[in-house]
Amino acid sequence: MRAAPRLLIAFAAILPLFTLSAQPPQDRGGPGSELIRQGTQLDHEGKGAEARAVFQKAIDSAPTPAAKANAQRAMAMSWAFSGDCKKTAEYEDMVIDYWKTQEKDVPDRAFYQQGEMADEAARVCIDNGDLDAAEELYKKGHDLGLREPDIPPARKDLWDYRWEHAQARIAARRGNKLEAEKHVAAAKKILTGMQQKDQKLYEQQASFLPYLTGYVALYTGDYQAALEDLQKANQNDAFIQCLVGMTFEKLGDKTRAMEAYNKAASTSGHNPPAAFARPFTAKKLGKS
Repeated sequence: MRAAPRLLIAFAAILPLFTLSAQPPQDRGGPGSELIRQGTQLDHEGKGAEARAVFQKAIDSAPTPAAKANAQRAMAMSWAFSGDCKKTAEYEDMVIDYWKTQEKDVPDRAFYQQGEMADEAARVCIDNGDLDAAEELYKKGHDLGLREPDIPPARKDLWDYRWEHAQARIAARRGNKLEAEKHVAAAKKILTGMQQKDQKLYEQQASFLPYLTGYVALYTGDYQAALEDLQKANQNDAFIQCLVGMTFEKLGDKTRAMEAYNKAASTSGHNPPAAFARPFTAKKLGKS
């Protein structure tokens, strides 16, 4: 197998469930990088149409297919900042098409990234309330990831864990507590099995369990349990900060809710957590 190219990660903390995330390669400091920085700043300012004009320039001027895919992913996230599930998925599909061209040279990375891009679009869809689209895309991501040749057992567990995690959150959003709890239990069981196969991967994924249980508790009305679990999740994640704020609101503590929203509003990411947090907190804080 040919050695993989050095990868530039252009977006920090892409998804709460992703551990091997990597952007298609792009020259550090090149014109494409500068355009993506400009577009990102415009998205942070709530100027989505202007941001997408800049990202389109990056796509049109990309010197390589990899750089083009990098710019297309940035465009997908720009649509996410505007809450557009369909357009986000459309551009993530373009990035998936890039990774399909890499299947022969770097199959472990290529199939993994195809699954990641589908899951990334799914995350945007669930965050914006399109639960049917989210379910379809999460299933697509699961199936794409499992196509990896000779997939290690723990990596298979990872995709199964993500799928159960997603189904639990979708069920909770639909108000189906029993269904959500069934998938939470399945996720926990997979996680336990993962520990025996890959301790490092287990430790990475175990940290996302309180995010799951807190999310389910929040959307099924157990706000005290939600708060306890969400406060065990990653407190530096803008989406978690939003969930904590939402929980404090449900508990009648507006002061602490606003504190959480102010933290989330400062995120500098160009990823699904930031795409949710920036517009959401702007409304909550009266900045939109």
